[in-house]
Amino acid sequence: MAKKNNDLNAPELFINRELSWLEFNDRVMREGLTPDLPLLERLKFLAIVGSNLDEFFMIRVAGLVQQRGAGLRRRDPSGLTPAQQIEAVSRRAHRMVAEQAAAVREVLRGLAEKGLRVLEPRDWTPEQREFLKSHFAAQILPGLTPLAVEELHPPPILRGLELNIAVLLASEKDQPAGRIVVVPVPRQFSRFIGVPAEEAVCLARLEDVIAANLGVLYPGRAIAAAAVFRLTRDADVAIQEDEAGDLLEAVERAVHTRRRRAAVRLEISGKPEPRLRRWLVEWLQVEDDEVYEIDGMLDTAALMELAIRPGFDTLKIPDWPPQPPRDLIGAEDLWSALQDHDVLLIHPYESFRAVVHMAEAAAEDPAVLAIKQTLYRTSGDSPIVHALERAAQNGKQVTVLVELKARFDEERNINWARRLEDAGCHVIYGIAGYKTHAKALLVVRREAHGIRRYAHLSTGNYNDRTAKLYSDIGLETADRDLTTDVAAFFNLLTGCSEVTGWLKLSIAPTGLRRRFEELIEREIRTSTPEQPGLIMAKVNSLQDKEICKALYHASRSGVRVMLNVRGICCLRPGLKGVSERIEVRSVVDRFLEHARVFYFRNGGNDEVYLSSADWMGRNLDNRLELLFPVSDPALRRRLIGFLETFFADNVKARRLLADGTYERVKASGPPVRAQEKLYQDAVDAARAAERAPARFRPLTRPKE
Repeated sequence: MAKKNNDLNAPELFINRELSWLEFNDRVMREGLTPDLPLLERLKFLAIVGSNLDEFFMIRVAGLVQQRGAGLRRRDPSGLTPAQQIEAVSRRAHRMVAEQAAAVREVLRGLAEKGLRVLEPRDWTPEQREFLKSHFAAQILPGLTPLAVEELHPPPILRGLELNIAVLLASEKDQPAGRIVVVPVPRQFSRFIGVPAEEAVCLARLEDVIAANLGVLYPGRAIAAAAVFRLTRDADVAIQEDEAGDLLEAVERAVHTRRRRAAVRLEISGKPEPRLRRWLVEWLQVEDDEVYEIDGMLDTAALMELAIRPGFDTLKIPDWPPQPPRDLIGAEDLWSALQDHDVLLIHPYESFRAVVHMAEAAAEDPAVLAIKQTLYRTSGDSPIVHALERAAQNGKQVTVLVELKARFDEERNINWARRLEDAGCHVIYGIAGYKTHAKALLVVRREAHGIRRYAHLSTGNYNDRTAKLYSDIGLETADRDLTTDVAAFFNLLTGCSEVTGWLKLSIAPTGLRRRFEELIEREIRTSTPEQPGLIMAKVNSLQDKEICKALYHASRSGVRVMLNVRGICCLRPGLKGVSERIEVRSVVDRFLEHARVFYFRNGGNDEVYLSSADWMGRNLDNRLELLFPVSDPALRRRLIGFLETFFADNVKARRLLADGTYERVKASGPPVRAQEKLYQDAVDAARAAERAPARFRPLTRPKE
């Protein structure tokens, strides 16, 4: 190790970010390989692997390709240049794609044995073939647009992430070399087509049906060869905000330019005809290491259509219905409950409906004067947005920051922004130079004793759909200091104030990095041999070099560091003299772990924080983020137990090794599955709260 590990900048101390992300996707794939899981749940994980890889190539690999093309040779913290990273990523990704394709074939074989069959064309019976021929003529053919790409100038632009079929027509006298055409597969159609069968549910893939009927498109011409292919284009589009007179239009233009960006990956069905492969590589201008020949189905994200298909419940995991939040059970009025105590919401174990109710109650309550909210990602038919519209129509002052630069949600957010404006809301389209990633809702209410504020702060988005799939934590509060800070934060967003001192909040990019470094440094100072310091943190990603170095310093100083990192982790645990007291675990299970929770022992004066930010440079330096404390002792204890539960997991947890790979945590004692335990805790708490006798609180004289 460089300089006996005294140099905390040594590249040997850091794992490459992109390779670490691929290891996360490998952990997702391992769930798809787990024989103990029901088959459709396994298929769901394999579909997620495909979707994750799509975004990885569009953004991360595309960025590296841009750097390589510009001749940049700057090394990352692990010591790799962009070209070296691309080479390492390609090797690892090719291996992953081959393993994923084999896993999909295995699961589909298992599903066939259970009566759900995805048929290969060779397995179609004559009756099924005739049915599909008729279906093609009536339902598919009218939607096809074959492209004579060799003859069109300029050549057509094929959209990224959409299936196409490259067709080599047999040679003729006037075309001795044959002719190549491309048939785009319409994305509007279902990927799977039901075919008649006596005992099983049988499905044919859309691209197979089109390929089998290509002769209808070219009567009198023989089909020499055909291959399904799919492009991934660079989607890492920068928006020059300083030059944009209208940010709304600038974002719309940026979204449209993605269709014309360079290809960074070509997926093609296995063992393609050599001329077709060679022509595609040349036409699309991709390198050989950017070509992925797949022995199986392309666009595996579409397998989610099968995984959530109605029926076949025995092949799915049992449903876990969200429970009523324990801190709100029995509350007749939300505002009175929040005056009495803070409310902790742990989703999806506890229902997101409580958050929706807060927005809806504020919209209809005559005493509410104003509502302010940030929106980063929302659902297609968001009840939160509908509530904000109603609030404005009811005459309340509604201010909404809609982050237009939320990648891949730009078009949806543009539509919501326009709708909110039409309803009478004051809409802010983000902050120049930064993404607003903070999650905050503020309600201003006139009450008998004056104006009072209520806030909801969260680690996750205001999205009622992903709230059923993502594990996140929210806090509803009427705490005067905290709500005063939230009000100041919104004033900052609307340009009405400068950054000043905060009572309880820490804000990125102005003070959040410094606050984390102070908390880690304080833990070092308060640590003693008799009572060693302890840091527990749960984040999605740990990439920031300075945070890694601070944690290395804490480990060297005797502080125990327990990290639960879902995805990217660039820190190497277990290095002698550097990170011997650091342990990193990752849990991949039915819910996507998304909460950011931070605990500091602080010499016995426990402190717990929640945040919208990960420990990544982009979160700490280039986004507007919030870190907020949990002050209620009972809620702090609950969150400490939450963190400890993930370190007790010996079913779904994996441990990061110093070489950057992961191994399953060896079971010792009874099995503990963190997500299952948290759900059961929510069920037990809801039942106990429902059985608890009513609390009678004596009235006291109102404050003057």
